Amino acid sequence: MTFFETIRNAMLAGFGMQEKVKEFIDELIKKGELSESQGAKLVKEWTEKAEKGTEGFSKNFSEILSKTMEKMNLPTKDDIDKLSKKTQNLSNRVKKLEGVKEEETAEGSPGREQ
Repeated sequence: MTFFETIRNAMLAGFGMQEKVKEFIDELIKKGELSESQGAKLVKEWTEKAEKGTEGFSKNFSEILSKTMEKMNLPTKDDIDKLSKKTQNLSNRVKKLEGVKEEETAEGSPGREQ
């Protein structure tokens, strides 16, 4: 199982767990063990905690992913953009220099009067 699949399964399990909690609380309300207001309060509290946990997980996952990418030493989009600009500038300079050389060659070619 890949890392992505593991993360995906964990997230899906979290979503499934949220649904199970709601079903469980609904069942307790039907049995009369909880009032509707108590059930709503429990669902709200659990949902808030789950969201905080998800935010923390997301932040930690982003940090881990960033550190991994740094260690892999891959170029960023900004790095590639900078290289592309440098390449374009060098290409333009070469074209200008080639144009100057062609003019010099044409002026100094045999059979041409000076």
